[in-house]
Parts: sequence; structure tokens; C-alpha cells
Amino acid sequence: PGDRPCPHRHPRSCMKCGQGTAALVIRVGDPFCRSCFREYFVHKFRAMLGKNRVIFPGEKVLLAVSGGPASSAMVRQVQEGLSREAAKRLRFIPGLVYVEEGAVRRQSPEQREQTLAQMEALLQATGFPYHLLHLEEALELPPSILQPGPERSGTPGTSGPSYKKAVDSFIQQQRQDGDSGTSLPGHSTQDTPAAPPAPHGLPDPAQTQELLRIFEAAGTATAREELLEMLRTHLIVQTARDRGYNKVMMGESLTRVAIKLLTNLSLGRGAFLAVDTGFTDQRHGDVMVVRPMRDYTAKEIAFYNFFYSVPTVIVPPLFTKRREKLSIHQLVERFLLGLQEEFPSTISTVYRYGGSLWGYWGVGGLGCTHNPHFGCRTGEKLSPEPAKASSESQRCLLCLCGLDTNGGEWGGHWG
Repeated sequence: PGDRPCPHRHPRSCMKCGQGTAALVIRVGDPFCRSCFREYFVHKFRAMLGKNRVIFPGEKVLLAVSGGPASSAMVRQVQEGLSREAAKRLRFIPGLVYVEEGAVRRQSPEQREQTLAQMEALLQATGFPYHLLHLEEALELPPSILQPGPERSGTPGTSGPSYKKAVDSFIQQQRQDGDSGTSLPGHSTQDTPAAPPAPHGLPDPAQTQELLRIFEAAGTATAREELLEMLRTHLIVQTARDRGYNKVMMGESLTRVAIKLLTNLSLGRGAFLAVDTGFTDQRHGDVMVVRPMRDYTAKEIAFYNFFYSVPTVIVPPLFTKRREKLSIHQLVERFLLGLQEEFPSTISTVYRYGGSLWGYWGVGGLGCTHNPHFGCRTGEKLSPEPAKASSESQRCLLCLCGLDTNGGEWGGHWG
């Protein structure tokens, strides 16, 4: 107001290079120019994979793509990481999978076909082999999906020496092949179509009606959210098994992980936070789920996609009945995002310390491997032990985690 200029109108210098003009402020006091932000974004992705060392050279990895900002940014990072110009080149073999969920999102057949066409164009542009699935296909999954698969023979472990041995073997084979760059060892061409793929039609209407009947039987919006996530995960894992993929990458951001953390606590799944929100999820046995985007906030991803024109496809939210209460997932999301607008550190604080508070109070059976004091980085130190089952009879038939029935003085906590 008046003649006083707004202090935020003055250009700020990049905190990293000190020369470029800041294009965005990630957090308070953290301005970045475009080039430094891109370097920061790429480094974080490569560092996450390099630090955990669970994806081995020449291994087939299935990227679960929803069309949203996080999974689309993940695909772009893999594309750039596989290029020969990359400083720390990725060495795994990627494939893409998309699960079309238009039936439970109340899209018309025309809208479903339009979304499917948009997604197929997006997946084709990557040059990776891809698989388009419909949620209705989950109704035809084999009973084996409800049991962990056997460990793959010859799959190296996640320890340091095994990883180093795999890298040395890969480099030696590259040298023998002359590092032509035409293909990676172990690359299977069965997923790459020699000709343009045939158009993907919608499932049979009877299947769609059966799927809708199952979702209608779920009494609350929360139950439908959980059912959708379970069917989607089972369908992706089965696709990975059928196509020979050892790992599945999910594009869950830090914002989504923080929302899931509080949601799971509210649903009584505190004992399983390590597998539901951690970097790795090994409950399926032969297929490991990894979350390489869990250190990115939704804001960082949105700016990256905007600056570098990463295409996305937006789908409507899950259908909610008239006058029905919101699901716990939606309530937690609105609560956290509302706080995030006023307090920019809300998401990171919930992720890093939120679970520790519950562990400190003795609720939820988080199983933190350190003393559950307020300073513990919950997301990094939660133990997956409570999720393991000693036998098939002690395993949940839906999520494959161990039944939380022997909770000591808490009587099983909430689950």
C-alpha cells in the first residue's frame, strides 16, 4: 500500500550458485534458480537409489504410472538417468504399467476411452515397454496373489558386498560387450511390441458391473479407498510377476507419505507404517516395492513438472455418495494441506516426527529401532518386524502383513 514497495518483489539470489536469480523458494530461506533446482531435483533421486542399493544393474523394474505429477516426474527422472549423457547413469531395465480406474471414478465410457488414449500417448512417448490394465482385471487375479511369492533364485540380497559384486559383474560384462549401449544385460524384448500396439478397448460391461457391485458393498468412503488401493496394488504386483520384474517403483511423494502415515494411525495400522510408507516394501516376497519419490514434496514436484514441461493426466477422485461423510484419507489430506499453507514445514514434520510422538505415547506399536523420543526420524527408523508373519495363518488375507493380535499390554493396539 502507498509508496512502500513489497519486500517480496525484490529478486533474490540462488542459495546454491549465488549468481542466478531465484525462480522459486522451496522452503523459507531456500531460493533456487532453475538450473540449480534441476540439479538438486535430479541429485535427490539418484542419491535415494544409490543410498539404499536395492536396485541392481540389469534388473527389470516396473514403474507404476498413474498420470499424476509424482509418477510422471518419476518417469522423467528414469528417462534422463538412462541416457548416456547422465553423470551417474541408471543401469536397470524399466517398464511401465498403468491401471485404468474410470469405472469406480464414475467416468462415462467416452471419458474412460479419452483418458486411456491420453495415457497411452504419454507412455508411448517414453520409448519404454508398457502395460495398460483395467481395474476390472483384478477380479480375475489368481488366488496366489493373496500369498507372498517365493524368493527369486539367484536374486542378490540387499547387503553391501552382494550389491558391489553385482555392479562389478555388470561392468565386466559391459566391457566384454564393448558397452555398445544398444541394450542392457538381461533385457527381455517380450514386452516391447514390434508393431504399434492394438487399440485397448474397455472391459466387458458385466465385469464393470461386478466391480461396481463390490464397491457399493463397501459401506463407507474409507472402506472404498482401502479397497481401491488393495486391488490396484495386487494388480500391479501380479503384472510384475507375470512379466519377470523384480522391483516395482511407486511414485508416492513426501506429501502423500505423510498423509498415509496419519491415515494409517487413524485406521489402526500403526504397526505396519514401515512397509506402508518406507522406501522398501518386501511383504510380497518375490516382488519388492520401492518409493524413490518419498523425499519430494508436492510443491517441488509441481515446480519441476512446470519448469520442464512434464506431461500429466488428471483423473477425477473416487466417487463419493451424496450426503456421505468424507473418508479418513480425504479428511487427513485436507487437514495436512490446510496446515501446510500456513506452516510450510508441516508435511516434513509429520513425516519425520509424527510417528515418533505416537511411539513415545506407546500407541500403535510402531517398533522404532531407536529410543522413541521426539527427535527420532520416524520415516527412516521404523522397523518392519511387526509386519512379518510367522505362518500363513498369522497373515492378513488382504494386505499380507502379520496379524497384530499379540500386542502385549495394549491388546493388539488398534488393529
